[in-house]
Amino acid sequence: MTFDSKIYVAGHRGLVGSAIWNNLLEKGYTNLVGRTHSELDLLDAVAVRRFFDEEQPEYVFLAAAFVGGIMANSIYRADFIYKNLQIQQNVIGESFRHGVKKLLFLGSTCIYPREAPQPMKEEVLLTSPLEYTNEPYAIAKIAGLKMCESFNLQYGTNYIAVMPTNLYGPNDNFDLQRSHVLPAMIRKIHLAHCLLQGDWAAVRRDLNRRPVEGIDGKAGENEILTLLYKYGISSNEVRLWGTGTPLREFLWSEEMADASVFIMQHVDFKDTYREGEHDIRNCHINIGTGKEITIRQLAELIIRTVGYQGRLTFDSSKPDGTFRKLTDPGKLHNLGWHHRIEIEEGVEKLYRWYLQS
Repeated sequence: MTFDSKIYVAGHRGLVGSAIWNNLLEKGYTNLVGRTHSELDLLDAVAVRRFFDEEQPEYVFLAAAFVGGIMANSIYRADFIYKNLQIQQNVIGESFRHGVKKLLFLGSTCIYPREAPQPMKEEVLLTSPLEYTNEPYAIAKIAGLKMCESFNLQYGTNYIAVMPTNLYGPNDNFDLQRSHVLPAMIRKIHLAHCLLQGDWAAVRRDLNRRPVEGIDGKAGENEILTLLYKYGISSNEVRLWGTGTPLREFLWSEEMADASVFIMQHVDFKDTYREGEHDIRNCHINIGTGKEITIRQLAELIIRTVGYQGRLTFDSSKPDGTFRKLTDPGKLHNLGWHHRIEIEEGVEKLYRWYLQS
């Protein structure tokens, strides 16, 4: 990529897309193209083709996706597979038809089997069954990486698929129904802390910024308390799903963006597999830290960061999801990129961002 190359970032307002956009600007790239969902519905094949006809991007970051945590994955199973397949089909398909020089597709480490050996190397893909709770999303992402791989093998394109571990950072989704585990816990513990402090002004500010089930800060105290209790939030307790024992790996989203831009700058498809291999597969690249923390330890870290003095409990009747999902980032390390921000620093940065956003 040259600094004046036209670069399309699909999903440029989301957690990862916004971080990629900012990273590109910081590195001196000046010809960036983005569209909000209201400006371009990536589920609309005609609209996507028209966009590529008009803009003719040279490079594409496909960071747009329909995403969510364990609750959302359990409820919206059809949406997770249908919408993600459609987005990928439209953007990758039009990238091919319009001669895009290079594309980066962002997947997820949920593509790996539930019982995958830990840490997970790229080659364990499709070796055993997936985790049931996020199977539709995982299948969509597997289809996306295989689409990239297959276009490269048949047509000589240069599409790279990367599989980031659990991400968190600025512009994260804090919706109590749809958010991932870390931002959901930050918001729950923050609201419980405000209730314990009797700081109703802070509770109302929070709900005005991010209403829950249509209820904002103008609602009465009893209505707000009833709503928050439904999500495990009260003045003396935070109740989280599962047992607290599963292990998770987390990567700061701005570092994910830096790794993504690094790969677009320095890595080609031919660098993702060993020369002379008979069957070329598993060419995707894990992006992670190679470090993990239990859900309980993460909750306790957030509690210390927020300053909450109430109880932490776990509802073991709710699902845990996959017990362990630790990536092996060795392939990425060999290509020349390493993470720098550890979870303790990242949680503090995100909570500070949440309070100021």
